[in-house]
Amino acid sequence: MHQTLIESLGDELFAALQDGHTLAPLTSRHPEIDIDAAYRISLHALKRREASGERVIGKKIGVTSQAVQDMLNVHQPDFGFLTDRMHYSADTCVSLNEARLIQPRAEGEIAFMLKADLQGPVLPGTTY
Repeated sequence: MHQTLIESLGDELFAALQDGHTLAPLTSRHPEIDIDAAYRISLHALKRREASGERVIGKKIGVTSQAVQDMLNVHQPDFGFLTDRMHYSADTCVSLNEARLIQPRAEGEIAFMLKADLQGPVLPGTTY
């Protein structure tokens, strides 16, 4: 997938987030998007978010259960980033009318707050 299209689709995702609207799945218009292209699109959108002032404060792994993978027809977990804009402290009241919530949902998650960043080798072919 050409870098220009990667950036254009990442820009679309960023604009949708900024404007508070949903998009149809990108693969409905571009079925050629593979997992590598999807991560490149995501990283471009993240760069836009960082340029607007957001900071990465963590990483996430999703779609970890076989049942969810089967339901979504995917075959491996996915990875993403958590930014300071996504964080709410435990005593925060979150309004469902808040403009930046597009389709509010609640999902139980387990998170670990680490004292220091993890260090390790970068695997060949890893882009995130």
